[in-house]
Amino acid sequence: MSLLVDIRKQLGAFTLDVKFEAENGVTCLLGASGCGKSYTLKCIAGIEKPDRGHIELDGTVLFDSDRHIDLPPQKRRVGYLFQNYALFPNMTVRQNILCGLHGEKDRNLKERKLREMLRTMQLDGLENHRPAQLSGGQQQRVALARILVNEPRLLMLDEPFSALDAHLRDSLKIELRDMLQKFGKEVLMVTHSREEAYNMSRKIAVMDRGKLLTVKDTKELFANPGSIAAATLTGCKNIAEAKKTGDYEVEIPTWGIRLQTAEQVQDGLAAVGIRAHYFNPSTKQNRYPVCYTEEMEEPFEVILQFRYADQRAESPPIWWRLPKDRKPQAFPAELGVAPANILLLYE
Repeated sequence: MSLLVDIRKQLGAFTLDVKFEAENGVTCLLGASGCGKSYTLKCIAGIEKPDRGHIELDGTVLFDSDRHIDLPPQKRRVGYLFQNYALFPNMTVRQNILCGLHGEKDRNLKERKLREMLRTMQLDGLENHRPAQLSGGQQQRVALARILVNEPRLLMLDEPFSALDAHLRDSLKIELRDMLQKFGKEVLMVTHSREEAYNMSRKIAVMDRGKLLTVKDTKELFANPGSIAAATLTGCKNIAEAKKTGDYEVEIPTWGIRLQTAEQVQDGLAAVGIRAHYFNPSTKQNRYPVCYTEEMEEPFEVILQFRYADQRAESPPIWWRLPKDRKPQAFPAELGVAPANILLLYE
């Protein structure tokens, strides 16, 4: 089973230009707010219409501008979970879920599917509750039940945790991830949270201002984001312009240093990134004197900001993040970073 998307749409100040393929499992669309992630889902669902392009799900063409194909939403068999879940407030849990079976005429079959879904979603005993009487997690399960009871070929989740309190999100991530694995088909999830993308997905598609920059396996993306936008979205705190000075060497003018790399440097290098936890006082390579400027404490980690000896005054300080129990008694005068931990960024 697969989803093919190749669409373009003029959206005010930028053009949505998205091309990717998703297969069984969860693919996250990761990007900042307003970059076109949710609009992409709406085009796939048939809620919005691209200017041109092609959308195909498991061999069925949902949209093709050249062939004048544009299936209505109800014929696409695509399940779409909105950010606020879009439950009907005056309906009970039972009534909300049955809305997903409005096309089923067999009453016995409808009742059986309802009971199965209540059991699967752990909603037994809540059939007569209204949404306002449910917790955020229960509301999410009802919304999912209403979608899944209709057996969609594709499930799309638009910021599924945004309506939840922060303390609920971690436990519900595990719960939702287990449900999606049982679904067994393609899942597209929109998020601007790198933690959610990392925890929930098999692949991540990075979007920036309407453009899809890259699609990579989740762990590969975090290990080698490849572009400035992808590095920023995956949480890299230390990014600076760089230029190639050798096959395995780069210069960072604003930091006043040169770094050896494990990966061969290609032409067109734009910048380098170093994640805040990559610095190590015992690493001998790429080792330079540093001057500490600020200390910030988090619940379980500490962030030390520093500057290199020849770093330009206008450039921001560099972040070194480490667990509290590894905070040194005396701050080391020099820090190193392994060549394998230098991220080469080309866009």
